Amino acid sequence: MRHRGFTLIEVLIALAVLGIALAAAVRATIAVSDGSQTLHRHLAGGWVAQNRLNNYIARRQFPEPGVSEGNEQQAGMDFAWRETVSATPNKSFRRVEVRVYEPNRPDHADIVLVGYIANVPR
Repeated sequence: MRHRGFTLIEVLIALAVLGIALAAAVRATIAVSDGSQTLHRHLAGGWVAQNRLNNYIARRQFPEPGVSEGNEQQAGMDFAWRETVSATPNKSFRRVEVRVYEPNRPDHADIVLVGYIANVPR
């Protein structure tokens, strides 16, 4: 009489295949999670940069050329920013470049936003 069922080798091979598939699924999940966190950080960093530019517009300020730095918190995350204001050929405009990065990592900017501020008479 012949027994029906799987041999030990067949079961071990099936478990190995299942283990490889589950490991790949876990890696894919981790990659998606990391990508989501990176996207969240870039989005919040973009808000910090936009807030810097919109601050000049809302207050109708015409910034002087120079460099300024600061720290802000957005969406529960800490950011550092460096703002470079430079003159343009048209004296009625200033070029404002805002670089947003993780604190203590100024060499790796998450966001770089460039905008132009007009000298609007009050």
